[in-house]
Amino acid sequence: MTCVALVGDRASHVRAHSHVPQLLAAIADSHDLLIDTYWVRTSDVDERSLKEFDAIWLVPGSPYRSEKGAVEAARIARVHGIPFLGTCGGFQHAMLEFARNECGFPDIGHAENAPWADEHLIIPLACSLMAWEGAVHVQSGSLAERILGTDLIMGRYQCAYGLSSAYHDVLQQHGMRWSGVDEDGEVRIAELPDHPFFLATLFQPELAKDDESAQAITAALATAAVAHKARRLTPVGPSA
Repeated sequence: MTCVALVGDRASHVRAHSHVPQLLAAIADSHDLLIDTYWVRTSDVDERSLKEFDAIWLVPGSPYRSEKGAVEAARIARVHGIPFLGTCGGFQHAMLEFARNECGFPDIGHAENAPWADEHLIIPLACSLMAWEGAVHVQSGSLAERILGTDLIMGRYQCAYGLSSAYHDVLQQHGMRWSGVDEDGEVRIAELPDHPFFLATLFQPELAKDDESAQAITAALATAAVAHKARRLTPVGPSA
């Protein structure tokens, strides 16, 4: 059985929390895959146990009970090569993790969680994207384009915070790729090209669970999880 961790603080009022397991179940059924999902609260994130999962989806629902746990989930996926998808708050905290641990900003903050911080990577959007739908231009040759099969999609948002443009260049210089932007050039999809599967979207594909893009992204994560499990179970033979 392929096991996917859903990291987040499950709540009945967060639509994504019911849609995500349904999406994964539907993809498993249509692709004849054996996939099980397990909820992991942000306050319960532990490297020893989380790194045993075949994929990690850092789901929406911020502010999380534990910013530290959400950031740690993204770090575990990144450093252990575990397939990762972060949506909405998952995008924000994946960027926070990368800035802190890879780009030399250990104290940089999220304006929703720490408005008192001296520097903020994640800031209030000039125009809130709560209950908003907008075009996302997908970069040619990116993982996102390979998954979506198009250079333009409509993203659905439930979001009031995004990535500060002041840090775009430094995150790129350390290996993060901006693979989707909105009409104003603001980052909406990010990925790590050197990782087996690391994708983060500020929009929530799970809100459009019957949409082709939602199914494509979920199927890509599920397929990457199966491949990761196969790699883990393949014995390493003696060197020639």
